[in-house]
Amino acid sequence: MSKRDYYEVLGVSKGADASEIKKAYRKLAIKYHPDKNPDDKDAEEKFKEAAEAYEVLSDDQKKARYDQFGHAGMGGAAGGGGFGGGGMSMDDIFSQFGDIFGGGGGSPFDSFFGGGGGGGRRRRKGTNLRIKLKLSLDDIANGVEKKIKVNRLVVADGVTYRTCPQCQGTGQVQKVVQTMLGQMVSASTCPSCNGSGQIIDKKPNGVDSSGLTYKDEVISVKIPAGVTDGMQLSMSGKGNEAPGGGVPGDLLIVIEEQEGETLKREGNNIVYDLYLNFVDAALGTSVEVPTISGKVKIKIDSGTQSGKILRLRGKGIKDINGYGTGDQLIHVNVWTPKTLTKEEKKTLEGLRDSENFSPSPDKSEKGFFEKIKEFF
Repeated sequence: MSKRDYYEVLGVSKGADASEIKKAYRKLAIKYHPDKNPDDKDAEEKFKEAAEAYEVLSDDQKKARYDQFGHAGMGGAAGGGGFGGGGMSMDDIFSQFGDIFGGGGGSPFDSFFGGGGGGGRRRRKGTNLRIKLKLSLDDIANGVEKKIKVNRLVVADGVTYRTCPQCQGTGQVQKVVQTMLGQMVSASTCPSCNGSGQIIDKKPNGVDSSGLTYKDEVISVKIPAGVTDGMQLSMSGKGNEAPGGGVPGDLLIVIEEQEGETLKREGNNIVYDLYLNFVDAALGTSVEVPTISGKVKIKIDSGTQSGKILRLRGKGIKDINGYGTGDQLIHVNVWTPKTLTKEEKKTLEGLRDSENFSPSPDKSEKGFFEKIKEFF
């Protein structure tokens, strides 16, 4: 089942600004929140759908990529975590977007459903990682699965956490202030655990104060066909981990396209320069040319001019948004030899005065072909 347009999901126009997008998401999240719709699978799916749309449209880079490439630009084909905003759990949603609701109890929506509004424990989010991935023209044309080594922060073996004694695991500390109107209670993020509700209990030597350490991991990445140079794909949860069971960051993969030796890319089209000798261009011939799917034989008509462009339909790059496939364009170049033997010079001298050597398009070519066949 295809995904709905993210702007349609939130009910905003493509030109909506950040505040409009945030307001629209907030309205939908309140409407479909699980606390308000217990055991309602349809409401739960709409809640997740709205969060996924907001995750993309609230991020300037992801929004720009979505505006240009649609859902395909989010790289939904990725394995092991998925690209873009897909596959979000309820914990991911609450931890990442709870701040737009002003906090509240154990759920960021408590203040809308009778909660105390005093805030609560929040899960930290790990930082994102960015890498460049070099792809050949063949990789881009057909799609490819790559195994890449990533040096990421993970919770070290042997690290254990315990409930923060200052906030008792709530993630917040309260302060009572005496005013003219009586006592007022204010809440703020716990300085000891930074709002996570946990602090490190034990950690091995060599591990930083947050309990994280660097570790090399091999991650399998499925790249869809049709990606472009500079495109950035995102693998959710494959970035640096966060301490205390927080939400991992994302792995951002920047595509770097390597230019081919014979085949070049122009948009979704493939360009190939074909060099013909004068005789083949004049008499016609069959030649073999490379394509991204293997070699094919094409016919060269007699009298083919240098600069002519031949088209092989459907032999280009598949559009990443599913709008068909490009073509292969063959640019014909008639090659002129720099050195000639005496016999070759004599042959061409005999043709110099032929009226068919004139570039005038009104001259008949029949006589020329008959003469040149006598020599070749």
